[in-house]
Amino acid sequence: MSTAATRTAGPDHLWTVDEHLEDILATVRPLDPIELQLLDAQGCVLVEDITVPVSLPPFDNSSMDGYAVRVTDVAGASEEYPAVLTVIGDVAAGQAESLHVGPGETARIMTGAPLPPGAEAVVPVEWTDGGLGEGPVTGMRARSQSPEGAGGHVHVYRSAEARAHVRAQGSDVKAGDRALEAGTVLGPPQIALLAAIGRGTVRVRPRPRVVVMSTGSELVQPDEQLGNGQIYDSNSFALTAAARDAGAIAYRVGAVADDAEILRSTIEDQLVRADLMVTTGGVSVGAYDVVKEALSSVGDEDEEGAGIDFRKLAMQPGKPQGFGSIGPDHIPLLALPGNPVSSYVSFELFVRPAIRTLMGLDDVHRPRTRATLTADKALTSPKGRRQFLRGTYADGAVTPVGGAGSHLVAALALADALIVIPENVESVEPGTEVDLVLLG
Repeated sequence: MSTAATRTAGPDHLWTVDEHLEDILATVRPLDPIELQLLDAQGCVLVEDITVPVSLPPFDNSSMDGYAVRVTDVAGASEEYPAVLTVIGDVAAGQAESLHVGPGETARIMTGAPLPPGAEAVVPVEWTDGGLGEGPVTGMRARSQSPEGAGGHVHVYRSAEARAHVRAQGSDVKAGDRALEAGTVLGPPQIALLAAIGRGTVRVRPRPRVVVMSTGSELVQPDEQLGNGQIYDSNSFALTAAARDAGAIAYRVGAVADDAEILRSTIEDQLVRADLMVTTGGVSVGAYDVVKEALSSVGDEDEEGAGIDFRKLAMQPGKPQGFGSIGPDHIPLLALPGNPVSSYVSFELFVRPAIRTLMGLDDVHRPRTRATLTADKALTSPKGRRQFLRGTYADGAVTPVGGAGSHLVAALALADALIVIPENVESVEPGTEVDLVLLG
C-alpha cells in the first residue's frame, strides 16, 4: 500500500462518496505478481500475454471413430455399390508409429488419432459395415464387433470429401498466436487452454487475502442461543461472502467484544495473512466505538505513514467510515459502520473496488445503468446526502425493496440493485429515470 495519499481534511470535513473512493483507490496498489501452478492460479489475473508455443491441435487428427480413406477410393460409394477397402491396421490416439494408406486401402482410426499419411478424409464407422459384411452399423457395434489390427475388408456406403471429419493442425490456435492477454481473469476455460498448450505455471497477481471481522459485545454466532439484548452476527458472514464474490481469498474472524485492547490484539494477530482488512461496527460517535478507540493512534506506534482516518461521508446509509493502514507493511484497513445495510452498501462502494484494484483489474466497479422508477409514491432523500436504496431491476425498470432503514436485512436479500439518488435531489417521482448500481 502506498503511503503517498494525503488525507488532510479536517475532522469536521464532510467527505463525498467520490472523494472517499478516490482516496482509497489512490492508495491501494495491485499486488506483486507471482508464478503459480495452473489450479492455484484460478481466479487470478494474468500479468503477461500468453503466446502459443505449439499449434493446437498439433497434428491433423480424426474427429470421429471410423476409417481413414483416400477420396478417390470412396468416390460414388453407396449402399447398392459400396467401396470395398482393405484394412491395413488401426490408428489409435497417442499412437507414435503411423501406417501409410495406399490405393484401395484404409486404416481403422479412433477419435483424436493422427490422420495417417496417404489418407485424405475419415468416413464415420456408421457409414460402413464395420468390417463385418453386414451393411451399415452403429458406432457402438462397430467398436465392439470389428476385428483388431490388419486384415479383412470393410464396405463403405458413402463418399467423403477431402478433409471430411478431420481436425486440421492449428485449426484452434497456431504456434505464435496470442492465446490470452495480460489482464485476463483465469477461469476454467482459460486454465484449460493453458494446459492444452503445455503451460504448467503462469505469472499472475495473486488473489488478495481479505480478513473480515465484526465488533460488538451484543453479537452471537449463528446456532448459539440468543440472550437478552443480543443479536446474531450477520455482517462478518455477509462481507466475507462479498469478498469472495469479488475475487478475494477471504477469512472470517468471529465477532470481537467491545474491548479496544482485545480488538487491537486480534487485528495485529491477523496481519500475517492479510492483504486487506475490513472491520464492521464501532466507527460512529458512540461511547463503545472500539474500532476508533483501538486504531485512532496506531500511526503513533507503527511506522511513519500508518494510521486510520475516521471520517463522515455525505451518504445514506454509511455516513461513518474509516480508512488507512496498519502494521509495518501498511496493510490497508477499511472500517465500515455496523448496521447490516450500511456495511454491505459500504462494501460494494469502497471495499469491492479496493479488492479488484489489488487483483490488478482495470474495471473495478460494479456495472451501472439507468432505469425507470416504478413505485407507489415518490422517494425522498435527505438534502446533501447521496442515498443508496435497495431495488429489484428487470426490463429497464427498478422497484424499491423495503425502506431506507439500515437494518433491513430481509429487504437487502431481495435486492439486485442499488438505486442512487444524488445529493442535490430530495424527491424522485415514479416514472423518473434513476441511476442504478447492479449487484451481481
